[in-house]
Amino acid sequence: MVHVSDSLMIPTPYYLIDEAALLRNLQVIDQVRKKSGAKVLLALKCFATWSVFDLMRPYMDGTTSSSLYEVKLGHQKFGGETQAYSVAFADHEIEEVLAHCDKIIFNSVNQFQRFAEAAGDKPKGIRLNPGISSSGFDLADPARPFSRLGESDPARITTLIDQLDGVMIHNNCENNDFARFDALLGQVEERYGSILERLKWVSLGGGISFTHPGYPVDAFCERLRRFADTYGVQVYLEPGEATVRHTTTLEVSVLDLASNGKQLAIVDSSTEAHMLDLLIYRETAPLGNDKGDHVYQICGKTCLAGDIFGEGRFEQPLQVGDRISIGDAAGYTMVKKNWFNGVHMPSIAIRNTEGQVRVVRNFSFDEYVSSLS
Repeated sequence: MVHVSDSLMIPTPYYLIDEAALLRNLQVIDQVRKKSGAKVLLALKCFATWSVFDLMRPYMDGTTSSSLYEVKLGHQKFGGETQAYSVAFADHEIEEVLAHCDKIIFNSVNQFQRFAEAAGDKPKGIRLNPGISSSGFDLADPARPFSRLGESDPARITTLIDQLDGVMIHNNCENNDFARFDALLGQVEERYGSILERLKWVSLGGGISFTHPGYPVDAFCERLRRFADTYGVQVYLEPGEATVRHTTTLEVSVLDLASNGKQLAIVDSSTEAHMLDLLIYRETAPLGNDKGDHVYQICGKTCLAGDIFGEGRFEQPLQVGDRISIGDAAGYTMVKKNWFNGVHMPSIAIRNTEGQVRVVRNFSFDEYVSSLS
């Protein structure tokens, strides 16, 4: 049930999306659109909480997807331009994918050849894997050895050139270094320039942290415009995390306190169920502040031994019942949340620009039961 409330009255755990913070990122995105001429699509694989799509829609051109369900969500809930991509489309879903997208991007020459006829006159692209990236994580590196993500061989891509409208290149990962982005793009141009100049559009994917504080947005825009002019293409960007960085917290409550060489605080949430990337990439969440004298390891409530959000500093000793805000809880959280251990699923709440908070989604025991059989 949707209602307006003071956030302190909402039972934890819940994700709290701050529209004012989201708007700051969206304004940077709109600046990039206007100065560079690039079109910007929200990457639904990172963030798909459609209750804030009304706020986002004026600042973005549409959505990009990684599955049939994301294509349908983008088409039905966001609108604008809907791009479809998948590592592999299945025979039974391709018709529905095509019915909901404006462009379709295939991962391989084989998939392209298999479904090109079904796609008809719909603009078609392929994923280009240049074999270089900015990723610091092998797990997330699209250019890792033996990668299945896209085609690298220029000769193999050229076999499709007369049917090809564009390519998607995704080889940045949380890259807030403009010089590194510039160098990677230059290497792509050097190897694939003869292909790029025969296309209508090029997507440079996501992972470019151009909303990061201090990022040289003007230089970024100039580089995008120069790339577009050189090859006569429409440039697309697919920001996910750059769209929602520092916009959302996971609000939790302390359930218990312990000491085992460190001061421990157990909260009513879980990394594995509610912020899974912390476990996958062995990262820690923003917690507390830098000035407090009281250090606690914030732990989730599941039976997983490594269910730990990280360490935070607090100005006062924590007490059972205290609330903690866990930072940067938008990207790859709500799209990955799960029912591990049957832990209560966080609600989703939104703070509008006037400071009012409304709960847009609650989850119940019945939904836990219905997720199984």
